[in-house]
Amino acid sequence: MPDVHGVLIIARNGDRTEFYQDPYTYEPSDTESTPLGAVESHQLGSYLRSTYLNPSSPSQIKGIHADLVQNDQVIVHAKGGGEGNAIFDSAIAALQGLFPPNPNNVIELANGTKVVTPLGGYQYIPVEMAPSGVDRALEPWTECPAFEQHVKTVYASQGFKETAQSAGHFFGAVRDYVFGRPTTFENAWNIYDFMNSQLTHNQTYAYRLPPTFIEQAHAYASYHENAIFSDKETGGIGNIAGRTILHTILHSLQRITFDEDPLRLLLLETSYHPFISLFHMMEMVNEHPQLAAIPNHASALAFEILRGPPPELREFLRVKFKNGTNEDFQTYTTFGHKGDIAVTEFLYRLENFAISSQKQWESACGVHSGYFGITSAAESTNMLLAAFSAFLLLGVVALSWFKRRRGTYVPVREVHVVDNEKGRLLP
Repeated sequence: MPDVHGVLIIARNGDRTEFYQDPYTYEPSDTESTPLGAVESHQLGSYLRSTYLNPSSPSQIKGIHADLVQNDQVIVHAKGGGEGNAIFDSAIAALQGLFPPNPNNVIELANGTKVVTPLGGYQYIPVEMAPSGVDRALEPWTECPAFEQHVKTVYASQGFKETAQSAGHFFGAVRDYVFGRPTTFENAWNIYDFMNSQLTHNQTYAYRLPPTFIEQAHAYASYHENAIFSDKETGGIGNIAGRTILHTILHSLQRITFDEDPLRLLLLETSYHPFISLFHMMEMVNEHPQLAAIPNHASALAFEILRGPPPELREFLRVKFKNGTNEDFQTYTTFGHKGDIAVTEFLYRLENFAISSQKQWESACGVHSGYFGITSAAESTNMLLAAFSAFLLLGVVALSWFKRRRGTYVPVREVHVVDNEKGRLLP
């Protein structure tokens, strides 16, 4: 049986309060984690520990320090921007399950005193997080003109219009349960997220909501988000959520397959968006169409780096997914393979589509950096035209003022002043 030499985990955050996203720009609102969300993420962390750190598990990561974390073996990223607070909390909760408090997390001082970290040996693991609002790796779709155009194109497509028409009866019936929120197909995500949040936290609402309404809302929202966060072309703008996170995945794969690098476990705590894009980019939805949907809270996508016994020297990749806390990992094939895929082939198929820099993101989104910061080409043109117009107007005003002043002058004549110098006689 091949050894697991490393694992990359993409995890969705746990439960949180209602999360609104603008249907056209996907600008996010604020949201906060809940105790339920912390429990879900902690359960996920415990599950990952039993799967990859337990010595009796067939999937134990070879060479990893399971009890006391060794920070050069583990890297954790949490998404900034929208849902950032809830996602960071989910990352912390997952780490508490993955590396629980250990009384051996102790230091002996010079005077012989032994000090255990708080909470019975709590393990402090660094979590990297981009500044709020500028997380181009894990939230690249905001402030992206090309993505906004993609959204408009989806809404104008024949398939979207036909599905919206068939969904009309549901959105009419659900109006009494969303309290003034627009009941349009374009707003499907916000309708579902509000209903799901209320159904989870509001008992009165749960008693009132008719049967099947939440299932219908989830189905329509899944259709909506799958259309927005996918693309016919692997390198299309609809897949931008997957293309930016892909850089971290591929880079970490290369690090783990290099024996001298200590990295063994990568945890990317993020939102649901890149799951959809990656399922399409890796062609997983071709054989498993149920993946073309919004994953549940605390879902996880795992990339296991495997290496067989000698003389096999190549590394292979096994992809697993668990949809929420109620499921175990299931193995899924990628790119039409019937089994594991060679890491080299996986890299070859996807490396040209990864967005790895701010410059590449700007190119994909149709923006560029200038004196006014990050702007779209159209916005930059408009600002330049506005600046030119302002200067032109200023010139016209100055010329007009000059002419008015000239009109009030008397003819210039030479006068003799007391010092016998020439000058202009002003009125």
